[in-house]
Amino acid sequence: MPPANLEEFTAQAMDEGFDEIITREWAPDLQLDSHTHPFDLHVHVARGSLVLTVGDTSRRYQAGEDFRLARNTPHAEQYGPEGATFWVARAH
Repeated sequence: MPPANLEEFTAQAMDEGFDEIITREWAPDLQLDSHTHPFDLHVHVARGSLVLTVGDTSRRYQAGEDFRLARNTPHAEQYGPEGATFWVARAH
């Protein structure tokens, strides 16, 4: 069940061992080429949408959905016309 608010997301993520929670705002139609992060991610899409591409697989995520990425996983991001707001849990 998706979190009802940022406080609930934070509590769940900390219980799972994540050590940093941030909110990110993404511009409309922004495209990020393939890149990696040196931490594990758990992301909740609070507003908007994006297409996440990992390897040969692309999937659209919309408000209310979550995804996870392991550290150092190459991925690309394409944000929708309304941009997006993410709640991001990081495990360093």
